[in-house]
Amino acid sequence: MTKEETMLEKRLIELSKIAYHRDIVTFSDFLNLNELHILHSIPKDSLSSSYETFGGYEYAERQMVAFLPGALSYTKVYPVCVLCIAPAHAKYAEELTHRDYLGAILNLGIERCKIGDLAIQDKNCFIFCRDTIADYIMEQLTRVRHTIVTVKKMELEEFSYKPDLQEMCGTVASVRLDSVLSIGFPLSRSKLTGYIEGGKVYVNGKLITSNGYHLKENDIISVRGMGRILYGGILSETRKGRYFVRIYKY
Repeated sequence: MTKEETMLEKRLIELSKIAYHRDIVTFSDFLNLNELHILHSIPKDSLSSSYETFGGYEYAERQMVAFLPGALSYTKVYPVCVLCIAPAHAKYAEELTHRDYLGAILNLGIERCKIGDLAIQDKNCFIFCRDTIADYIMEQLTRVRHTIVTVKKMELEEFSYKPDLQEMCGTVASVRLDSVLSIGFPLSRSKLTGYIEGGKVYVNGKLITSNGYHLKENDIISVRGMGRILYGGILSETRKGRYFVRIYKY
């Protein structure tokens, strides 16, 4: 591991100890896929408490960790806010991208780890953030590129988001990771192998470096820099013993 990854591991172990010894719930910042993998890879005997993760909504990729003391009966209230960024004048709004919104927020001097996922619907962008910086963003974020925007806080319970999924089907010799990936990302086998063995592919948030990893229905596969797909399962088997499978691409 790199120095930064080692420091993260130590910090997560420390948060677990604090939760156990002080009998309180402790929270991490938002973790990306690689950081979540580090969490899941920590030996169980190194952690003093159990933990759960949450990113604000069901399909969140970046998630916060809550370390839970065993004796505590706890209704989880994560320090997460959802903000709605909307153009002040929709008629004159630009077509803004995920990168545009994220760049505008980071330009306020906010660290990336304080921000979770950004979800774009129509001309609005919903961002998840630590509750401690929500008011600052609401006050300071007035423009994204050339578009004047307003920022309002929402209740998490009010937020409903389901990403647009593109259904794709194809035949594979087996439900190996590399075979299913080839349907969603039409790349050569050598390139797909490079992504997998290079540590860029995660299944349900866990790093997978084996091409032969067998998928289960509803597994979510994330490829860093390329996107995500949901494995929908086997639809039928061909006469030649191949499988006709369905995936959904985010």
